Amino acid sequence: MISRYFQNLLNDKTASAIRKMFEEGKILKQKYGEENVYDFSLGNPDLDPPQKVLDAIKEVALEERKGVHGYMSNAGYDEAREAMAKKESAQQNVSVDSSCVVMTVGAASAISATIKALLMPGEEVIVPSPFFAEYTHYVHNHGGTLVPVSTKPDFSLDIDAIKSRLSPKTVAVIINSPNNPTGKIYTKGEIASLCKALKDFGEENGGRYPYLICDEPYRDIVYDGAEVPPVFPEYPYSVIVTSFAKNLSIPGERVGYICANPLNPEKSDFIAAATMAFRISGCVNAPAFFQRVIAKSWDAKTDFSSYHKRRDLLMEVLDNAGLEYCKPQGAFYIFCKVPPQWNDDDSAFVDALAEQHILCAPGAGFGKKGWFRIAYCVSEKTIINSREAFCKAARSKL
Repeated sequence: MISRYFQNLLNDKTASAIRKMFEEGKILKQKYGEENVYDFSLGNPDLDPPQKVLDAIKEVALEERKGVHGYMSNAGYDEAREAMAKKESAQQNVSVDSSCVVMTVGAASAISATIKALLMPGEEVIVPSPFFAEYTHYVHNHGGTLVPVSTKPDFSLDIDAIKSRLSPKTVAVIINSPNNPTGKIYTKGEIASLCKALKDFGEENGGRYPYLICDEPYRDIVYDGAEVPPVFPEYPYSVIVTSFAKNLSIPGERVGYICANPLNPEKSDFIAAATMAFRISGCVNAPAFFQRVIAKSWDAKTDFSSYHKRRDLLMEVLDNAGLEYCKPQGAFYIFCKVPPQWNDDDSAFVDALAEQHILCAPGAGFGKKGWFRIAYCVSEKTIINSREAFCKAARSKL
C-alpha cells in the first residue's frame, strides 16, 4: 500500500494541477484537434536552443577520449564548475571560484539538495506567496514545513510580513525572481531590505542566520529593460540555484547547479553538505554529457523578443476579455484574477476555461486562491485564436 501522504496528494485537486491540465490537454487535442485547444498549462519553452548550444552538442558527441562517459566527482566536472563560477561572478559582481559550485540535475535537484543540507526535521522554510508549487514537496521530503508569506497586492515582497514569520525554526527563505507564476522581479531595494531583516534576525539569535535561496532559472528572460539585482553583495548566507532549462530551452536535459556565496564563512561546510545531499538523493552526479555541453556554451545568446511579443499579445486578449492580471516583468507567465462573479473559486473557473478548451493552472496550487496562471510559451496563433474563448469564459458564471 502506498503511503497516506501520497494517497492524500494524489486525491488533492490542487496538487500537480499543472501536469494534470497538461495531460487533459492531450486528450482534448485528440478529440477536437490541436488548433482548437488553447493549452497554456505548462511552462515548456518552445524556442530552439541557440546555435552555440547545438554546435557544442555535436562537438561533445564526437569526443572519443577514454572515460568520457564515466563517473566524475559528485560536485561535477572541473571545467563545468569553473564555467558556472565565471557566470556567477559576472552576474553577482563578486569573485566566485569553482569550489563554490555543485553541478546538479536541473534546478529542482539543486533546490532539494540545498534544503536537505540545511534542514532538520521540524524546521521551516519561508517563501513569499504565490510560489512555485513544488517547493512544498521539496521541503516536505526532508521533514520540514514550508511557510508561505503573502506578498503585497502588486506581488512585491512584504518585508514586515516575512519578519513576522521568522523564528528559531527558520533555516531559509526562498525567493524566485522573475517569479513563477507572476513574472514579478524583486527590486534591488526589496532585496536589500530582505537581507537586512535576515542579518538582524541572525544577530539577535546568536549568529544563526537563515539562508537566502535564490531560484533563478528565468533570470535572463526579462522585459522592458528590467534586471534581476545581485544578491551576493548584500548577504553572505545566500545561495543561487538555477538551470539552463528556460534560458537555453533545454528543460529535458536536466542540468543545473548550486552556487554558494564565496563570502559565506560556512561556504566549505555548506558545499560539502550540499554535495553529500545531492549524492544520497540518488542523483550521484549531473549528466556528464550536458555538463560538457554547458561548459562550452553557457554564454550562448538567446533572443527572447518573441516571448515579449507574445506577452503583449496575450495582454491584449485578456484586456479584451476584461480580465485583471499582473503585468509580467520577466519569465513567460501571466497571473490573472478570477472574475468577481466566481467568488475567488479558481478551481471552478479553470474548469470553466477548460469548457472553452483553454487550459490554465489554478492559483491555489501556487498558494494564491482566486487567481490562475497562463503560460504563454505557446504559438502566437494559439494566443490570437483564444480571444473569443477567453471572452466567453470571463462572461460565464458559477
